[in-house]
Amino acid sequence: MTVGEIAVMLNAELGLKLNLQIVKVENWNRESMFDETSLVWTNPSPNMRCLTQALIYPGVGLLETTNISVGRGTDTPFEVIGAPWIDGAELAQALNGQGIAGVRFVPIRFTPDSSKYANESCEGVNIVVTNRPAFEPIHVGLAIAQKFRRLYPDKWETNSLNRLLGSKKVLESILAGNSPVESVRLWKVELTEFKERRSRYLLYP
Repeated sequence: MTVGEIAVMLNAELGLKLNLQIVKVENWNRESMFDETSLVWTNPSPNMRCLTQALIYPGVGLLETTNISVGRGTDTPFEVIGAPWIDGAELAQALNGQGIAGVRFVPIRFTPDSSKYANESCEGVNIVVTNRPAFEPIHVGLAIAQKFRRLYPDKWETNSLNRLLGSKKVLESILAGNSPVESVRLWKVELTEFKERRSRYLLYP
């Protein structure tokens, strides 16, 4: 949903009774990527500097409350993820072995100059989007979480994982080592219900 659509939804469902006016974007549809609009990119955050990072963020961002670096303090935040205790080659092989559509994982070593693990050498993976229409960021985030749990159960700290994940059922699935497909299945019913609920507030095709 766009920010305007969310505003309309909240205004209606919370009974805010605001005199809300949404200026619609011309010639845009929900399948459009930003680089198809011919508009100039403006960073929505200091750590989101390009469209690729914006695509990856919904999945990788779920994990940044844990003891891993999501690339803040590097030139490619959210495109790299790692920690001093990770074996990058091992992690890349495990993730690529899942055959996740639209993405490849390349082993990498990086040293953030700020934020988590500042000035410490980290190993992990560079997340390379190979097919944008097929790429599903949440699936990728859950796949990474599953591999962290299976490969580094004693080093990956998950106490704060649910702060952004927001689902006890999915958290329990990750901790049990279940596959990303199994974790996604847990919210399918709720997602279907939400899509039906939001349909009356959508402003774009």
